[in-house]
Amino acid sequence: MRQWHYPFENKDLFEKGFPAEFIAEGLDQTRGWFYTLIVLGTALFDTNPFKNVIVNGIVMAEDGKKMSKRLRNYTPPDALMEDYGADALRLYLINSGLVKAEEQRFKDAGVKEMTRRALLPWLNAYRFLKTYTAIDHWTPGEVTEPSPNIMDQWLLSRLQTLKANITDEMEAYRLYNVVPPLFDFIEELTNWYIRLNRARFWDEALTKDKAHAFNTLHTAVYEFTVCMAPFAPFLSETIYQALPASENAPESVHLCSYPVPDTDLQKPILEEAVGRMQHVILLGRQKRNQDRVKTKYPTRLLRILHQDQALLNEIARLEPYILAELNVKAITYDTNEADYIELFARPNSPVLGKRLGNRFKQFKQLIDQLDSQSILKLQETRRLVLEGETFELDDILVFREARAGTNAVSNRYISIDLDTSLDPELIAEGLAREVVSRIQKSRKDEGLKVTDRINLQVWGAADILSAIASHRDHIERETLCQNLSVADAAIESGFDLPVDDLAFGLVLSKFED
Repeated sequence: MRQWHYPFENKDLFEKGFPAEFIAEGLDQTRGWFYTLIVLGTALFDTNPFKNVIVNGIVMAEDGKKMSKRLRNYTPPDALMEDYGADALRLYLINSGLVKAEEQRFKDAGVKEMTRRALLPWLNAYRFLKTYTAIDHWTPGEVTEPSPNIMDQWLLSRLQTLKANITDEMEAYRLYNVVPPLFDFIEELTNWYIRLNRARFWDEALTKDKAHAFNTLHTAVYEFTVCMAPFAPFLSETIYQALPASENAPESVHLCSYPVPDTDLQKPILEEAVGRMQHVILLGRQKRNQDRVKTKYPTRLLRILHQDQALLNEIARLEPYILAELNVKAITYDTNEADYIELFARPNSPVLGKRLGNRFKQFKQLIDQLDSQSILKLQETRRLVLEGETFELDDILVFREARAGTNAVSNRYISIDLDTSLDPELIAEGLAREVVSRIQKSRKDEGLKVTDRINLQVWGAADILSAIASHRDHIERETLCQNLSVADAAIESGFDLPVDDLAFGLVLSKFED
């Protein structure tokens, strides 16, 4: 009021902005500035002077004490920013309890973690895009029609969902709900989309499918960069300036309009199916670890188990990715999950014991006797009523066990049955995959480009050489090998790279036309 000299001047200007959209202050101002403004607003205008409140908590040193120059119990901010960058410091604070008015013990390791968890993967996604588009001289706009690839559709759908969620949370001033989904998208972009689609980017020719992959990844990196601009302004600007831009593009990422979701690209069922596919892959890895069978060895059959046939049908569209990621020969789908997995429930004793008191024993018996259908109903609706008492999902612990005679593993989202037994043919194929891995590592150690073709000489144990002979075409194709020969004995200048205690070595050189 005073700065506008209201009500003597600027009356229209003041009333246009009153009440204020939000006020941001520290928790220590609850009984000071917040209270004073409410009293003044109520006394003078009979209303609150602000519509939303953003309250930050108090930053403490890592030892829980007040930050003190005398005690030197914190790292100066300029030193932190010199080591990890201002974006990492900013993300650490935004992603902490401070934005929920909670006390935060400041840890330098938390700032470093932001670099590892968010900034580097995001930067690596951009570098991956830049590397392969430069090889093919690809530029945005070469493909205009929608991609038929299901993972392209999924990533673009996830991007729209992300933008919609950010918009909803920001408009509601729930800042603490904004950054975690951004981190989740980085994880999905780098550890799922790029990793599962690498072969498309490695294709020798600029095929239509490869162009769709470039277009999808460019769209995701570009729009995600604009989304991140308020939260990591410096890296956002750096990547934005390096990305190919249209003629009418703003000069800075901070002059761009915030991305608006395209609802036509959203596919909720597909997003759920890919989420379940991720759980299938994680469960498959878990089963292999339990049975000590490395992923390099293929297995014959994977059964995916879920009661929803429509969801299984959607997951089936993602079958090529599951086959490749878990290295299985075939997949079947089964809605009879109960044939493989037994469900049982137990009360969350620390929670219910306090709440139910002397009635706890009675309800413990009822919960212990719940059948599979009741447990599934609890998981679907997130609540269950027993003798007039309502129980939430967190009140009851659900356990899943594989039935005898099965190879099943499960979580609350989906179940699988994976037979990890191996035969000589599967073992030979696994050895061939390991040979490819050794060759690719040697290529990198020799400083060869991803497009360089090679000559290759190998030697080793009989089982290794037999596997190479059986899978020669695959090895040559994967490593860009033009000439593959077997040496009679180890070559002194070569690499000695044993595979599972079996002797193996190689010499490689760049192939010259």
